Amino acid sequence: MIPGARLILLGRQGAGKGTQCVRLSRHFVVPHISTGDMLRAAVREGTELGRLAKQVMDAGGLVGDETMVAIVGDRLAQPDAVGRGYILDGFPRTVPQAEALDEMTRARPIDACLDLDVPRELVLQRIVTRRVCRDCGTNYVATGREYAEWICDVCGGEVRQRDDDTPEAVNRRLDLYEEQTAPLIEYYRRQGRLVVVDGVGSPDEVFHRLTAAVHASQR
Repeated sequence: MIPGARLILLGRQGAGKGTQCVRLSRHFVVPHISTGDMLRAAVREGTELGRLAKQVMDAGGLVGDETMVAIVGDRLAQPDAVGRGYILDGFPRTVPQAEALDEMTRARPIDACLDLDVPRELVLQRIVTRRVCRDCGTNYVATGREYAEWICDVCGGEVRQRDDDTPEAVNRRLDLYEEQTAPLIEYYRRQGRLVVVDGVGSPDEVFHRLTAAVHASQR
């Protein structure tokens, strides 16, 4: 069996992290831990965390460090993550979060921090045309020729634009990424664990670059 892996996947929103994390999760047989999915689930369920997160995300902001560290810490303590590893998608976003993650994983440090590099102009175009099934999470691309009521081909659920995928909210998130998250690249570069991967190309091309980078980091 292919060995497990402990990975972080960085990159601008819309870089294709979600798609590649699913494939990497299957390849390395480890859980894909998406903080965005966890927060959106909390919003749908109407939990206290969900209500707070919705206010922040609707305004194009990022949920606070303390809250995110607690959520991820609980998830990394689960048997599947302890046993084989994990792929973190959406965490850490700030240097304080990265420092907290280092403390949490001191016994079993991460193998690599992969930076999926896609230009801002391209990810903006991808996100504002993205549509998502609210039930199963399947992604679609809007062309302007869709029916008013869009039904998912996979599960029959409603396909719609996320509240946080409007151009205004996306640009605010990208600005925040440059300001808060980009310093992580330097943080992991100094540790010698950063691998920059070209994220432009077909999903298969990008996937092969990512797996090659992970296998190289484990040698």
